[in-house]
Amino acid sequence: MSCDYKRTEEALKLYGDSLMRVAFTYTQNMDDAQDMVQEAFLRYLTKAPKFKSDEHEKAWLIRVTINICKNYIASAYRKNYAELDESITVSDSYNTGLSDAIKSLPHKYRIVIHLYYYEGYSQKEIGNIINLTESAVATRLQRGRNLLKKKIGDDYFD
Repeated sequence: MSCDYKRTEEALKLYGDSLMRVAFTYTQNMDDAQDMVQEAFLRYLTKAPKFKSDEHEKAWLIRVTINICKNYIASAYRKNYAELDESITVSDSYNTGLSDAIKSLPHKYRIVIHLYYYEGYSQKEIGNIINLTESAVATRLQRGRNLLKKKIGDDYFD
């Protein structure tokens, strides 16, 4: 096991906010999202993977964070967990009616919308990150947008 604390600290500064938003899209809870990101960085620190580029590094961290979130959501602990009713936001970009509508989408639509609009990934890149074909990502984006239109109305998209 090789530990490069400086590299991990730099990655946390560069990608921490993005990973928090990704984790929050899955967990819908700030404390859980923080735990998921912390676990992702623990894996980053202990595995010390080598990357071709900064984008490859960010994509790896997003993929790990998504996997951790999926495992947590599927866990028996999470299924028996009673959540407190709190209003928690990640950032100003999640402070609108649109963010509430996005949060109400099923995970499969929420994550592609987040990665596409908030993180700026292309459909092909999203497909690589979440193990889908580019056409499947395009379909989920379109269906997610259609669901959002139904929830918040066409006026918002003009």
